[in-house]
Amino acid sequence: MRIGVIGTGRIGTIHANTLSRHREVGSLILSDADPARAADLALRLGETAAPGMDEIFRWGVDALVITTATSAHAELIGRAARSGLPVFCEKPIALDLPGTLEAIGEVERAGTVLQMGFQRRFDAGYAGAREAVRAGRLGRLHTVRALTSDQAPPPAAYLPLSGGLYRDTLIHDFDMLRWVTGREVTEVYAAGSDAGPAMFREAGDVDTAAAVLTLDDGALATATATRMNGAGYDVRMELSGERDTIVVGLDDRTPIASTEPTGPPAADKPWPGFLERFGPAYEAELAAFIEVVRGERTNPCDGREALQALRIAEACELSRHEHRPVRLTELPGGSAPAG
Repeated sequence: MRIGVIGTGRIGTIHANTLSRHREVGSLILSDADPARAADLALRLGETAAPGMDEIFRWGVDALVITTATSAHAELIGRAARSGLPVFCEKPIALDLPGTLEAIGEVERAGTVLQMGFQRRFDAGYAGAREAVRAGRLGRLHTVRALTSDQAPPPAAYLPLSGGLYRDTLIHDFDMLRWVTGREVTEVYAAGSDAGPAMFREAGDVDTAAAVLTLDDGALATATATRMNGAGYDVRMELSGERDTIVVGLDDRTPIASTEPTGPPAADKPWPGFLERFGPAYEAELAAFIEVVRGERTNPCDGREALQALRIAEACELSRHEHRPVRLTELPGGSAPAG
């Protein structure tokens, strides 16, 4: 199997390394807006660099992995669909709902595959939580608490391109909320704070955000995120039911410290970032993509699933700006059953 990788930045480099080692991948063709960067990675991996993305389509590949800037995702997804190519794409499809819906429409009209990169679906902790909830171990689920806290903010130049904290970061928590519980979000109320560095205000973004979400069975969820968690990278989900409570992301590297005399000690080596925390999950999602391309399994996260997570993020942004609850029915895109 020959796979094209468009985008050789941080996550593209990681994905290319993973694919280059996979037994079912015979070769890679790498492309980047900076051709020298693609050529350097190709040399290190013993793969081929293309002078531009057009050559990847002309030279011929069996599948495409898209890890470019978000602004290029939808166009490349559409081009791949028209070329009959299965695609793995990092989230999101686009930073707005019309662009997302158009790209999904192209894929569905072509009858091709689009697998989205929501890597937490392949994390052992989240998978265990999903199994516990679906098996009824918790009883009736009444409360979910989700959080994503980055240790340090991204570069200032990235913020205007990110889509904002809800679309860039909390979208993973929104996807997990649906995937783990099997429920849909019906209403959100969100707030954000830009009291940190000025670069967030200058980008029209916030450095810290919170949302209260109501699920379609009446359960309540909270989701919080920050770019400024100096203790380390912290991603958790707590799920409480009438029978039991479980937590994802609590281990000896979780960057929290107890003030109780008999509490656990602070982590000696807290997680520094998402690449380290979710390393195995990133590898597993690409292994799944190869199985999808080979017809050995169904798509674990298609474009419609990614759309629903984006709709929640969009509702949160609307709520933050208008200071009011927002029902998901106010947004286009409809509702797909939670996976």
